[in-house]
Amino acid sequence: MGLPDRQALVARLCPPLDPTVVGQLVEQFVEMERRYIQRDWKPAELDGGMFCEALARCLYHHDSGNLSPDREFGACLKYLENDQVPHAIQPRSDALHLARILRSIYKFRSDRGVAHLSSTYDANHMDSRLIAETVRWAMNEALRIFAANGRDEQEREEIARTVRELLRFEVPCIAKYGHTLLIQRTDLTAEEEVLVLLHYGGEEGVQRREISRTLSFYGPSTISGVLTKLRGLRQAVALPGERWCLTDLGAKRVREQLADRLLAM
Repeated sequence: MGLPDRQALVARLCPPLDPTVVGQLVEQFVEMERRYIQRDWKPAELDGGMFCEALARCLYHHDSGNLSPDREFGACLKYLENDQVPHAIQPRSDALHLARILRSIYKFRSDRGVAHLSSTYDANHMDSRLIAETVRWAMNEALRIFAANGRDEQEREEIARTVRELLRFEVPCIAKYGHTLLIQRTDLTAEEEVLVLLHYGGEEGVQRREISRTLSFYGPSTISGVLTKLRGLRQAVALPGERWCLTDLGAKRVREQLADRLLAM
């Protein structure tokens, strides 16, 4: 099983939220993550602003009970901050904290010149890192609020797991034809191909026989040697049921060393 479809998260949040506004939120979040990890700094900031707009609409819908997919960013937050109207989000401090964070992200990317591209300013890594980390906090805080609405512990954990999986971002270089996975790059070493495949497998991992089937052009001893090496480096771990998955160290290596290799050639 590979990384979850974005619709899996949307489905877990609807109802009570509207699938259109939640779909926009998830789309902007995943796109920002993908561009940030691929070191495409300027779009990461632009997507941070669009993410804020999408999340503000979700919060407004959840807090007021009114669906308004085109409501302006400022108008959404103004409702959240208004003490004279009824609010579904409790305690009020949760919504107010998020509103302040969203305003900060939105104002930062606008003041820095990326809302209207400036000839005097180039977005850099540190700016984008600030936006990306703040957006991650806002997304997880919002999901904590949304998931708390009438859901049991198992449902909340499923939402959290889906978010963690989405944070791994997509693997465009892996395609699925029927039940067959294919790594669509020819410039990877055997070790890199195993890392990419395990990254695709997410938290559930990949069965050993699936690794051998996908990388059938390598001999069994080569695959076994790679897995043994990765386990020794603490970058992969064997799970029950003959499944393998990346550790945090393995995921870090993929993010830092193989981000550009996850794209299709």
